[in-house]
Amino acid sequence: MSIYWKDKVLLFKAEATYGVDPNPSGAADAVRAKNVTFRPMEGTDVDLGHETPYLGANETLPAELHATLSFECDLVGSGVAGTPPPYASALKACATAETVDPGVSVTFNPVSDNHDSATAYLNIGGILYRSNGMRGNCEIVVNASGVPVLMFSFTGLFVAPSDQAKPTPDYSAWLDPKVASNANTPVFEMGGNGRVLRSFKLNFGNEVQGRFLIGKEEIASPDRNDMIECQVEATPLAIFDPYALALNGTDLTIALQHGTVPGRIVSLNVPRGRMQRPGAPTQSQGVMEHPLSIKALPVNGNDQWTLTFT
Repeated sequence: MSIYWKDKVLLFKAEATYGVDPNPSGAADAVRAKNVTFRPMEGTDVDLGHETPYLGANETLPAELHATLSFECDLVGSGVAGTPPPYASALKACATAETVDPGVSVTFNPVSDNHDSATAYLNIGGILYRSNGMRGNCEIVVNASGVPVLMFSFTGLFVAPSDQAKPTPDYSAWLDPKVASNANTPVFEMGGNGRVLRSFKLNFGNEVQGRFLIGKEEIASPDRNDMIECQVEATPLAIFDPYALALNGTDLTIALQHGTVPGRIVSLNVPRGRMQRPGAPTQSQGVMEHPLSIKALPVNGNDQWTLTFT
């Protein structure tokens, strides 16, 4: 009996206690994901190194076993202001906190401790791949004429795969996205002024490490380096001079809004962006553009950026 790669269901659910399986279900925790990749048994092979009176390989034992999972979700709200998007548990497992203002907004921001974790079930044709204690990183990507996405990458604890009937997923909470365009993405500002944008990426920059010790196994996120990469249309330097901003260490605000209908509006705000040395000028359709790298820096701490759904 063949197992088809496309025949898959991904479930993802926040854990109340680290590493304890919250038993995600297809009805409530199904993820409408794309570009799913899963490595169920990463780690090292420890060579026993026995001396023998003949040539040949030595036995090995597996160690530091863990799993990695990556997938993408469309960047779109829940459709109801004040209701978290269906991928909220994935965002929170990327070292962020969620603040809900009922009926108004849901806001995510980076946090330095008490990081959430999650359990993932990936069922491919009746084989269940499971991982607990997942923590990870996210990249928010908004490119002109493309579908804005969140690119998640997680590391979790190893659990042996098993045969299990594929659940029936419920994707009713997942709305169809809108492409990034002049109409659908009405705001992109740097330093309070509008800029013409080709591509944008905010990388949360979470450092994710497995700690495989006697008495404790955990996936930890001990540091972060939030970074923005974008490409904008060049203007006279009197209007926008990225070289002077980098040279002088001048901070600037960054604002991006995608969506115009309440419940579907997503706003990203960076209060303190530090311009790095610009890349070589490039062109598209004969028009000059600047590739830029900008660090999202803390103001008072845990406020490098906010991602708000309204």
